[in-house]
Amino acid sequence: MQSFKNSLFLLLMVISCTSKPETDSEAEAKIREVLIQQQTAWNEGNLEKFMEGYWKSDSLQFIGTSIRYGWQPTLDNYKKNYSTRERMGQLQFDIWQIVPLAADAYLLTGKYTLFRESDQPSGPFTLIFKKKNNEWVIVYDHTS
Repeated sequence: MQSFKNSLFLLLMVISCTSKPETDSEAEAKIREVLIQQQTAWNEGNLEKFMEGYWKSDSLQFIGTSIRYGWQPTLDNYKKNYSTRERMGQLQFDIWQIVPLAADAYLLTGKYTLFRESDQPSGPFTLIFKKKNNEWVIVYDHTS
């Protein structure tokens, strides 16, 4: 009987420790948090911290004026194009929608605006987020 009780206790412990699948609203909240952290990092002038929202992989795909692959080339391009705080300005993201593609993938569309002294560039963007190592990261970015 004691063996049965021990087995039952062990089974209950395993069941209670098993993580339940993330709901869409939980995933969306975490994805929104990634963008909030990126926006904050950008507005602090910290491109390396901004890049933490991206998948650190050679397979990261970024489409802007050209197609670029890889985390490091994407960071290098940001450093080249936004080499000063004046060029960076203040970033604002407006999220239009987040759509689940799979349990571990979401499509986000929105608009970015850079508030700078001389101009205010803005445009739409599309991001694909995937869950990698239990973190939501951008694996695909198409920014116009």
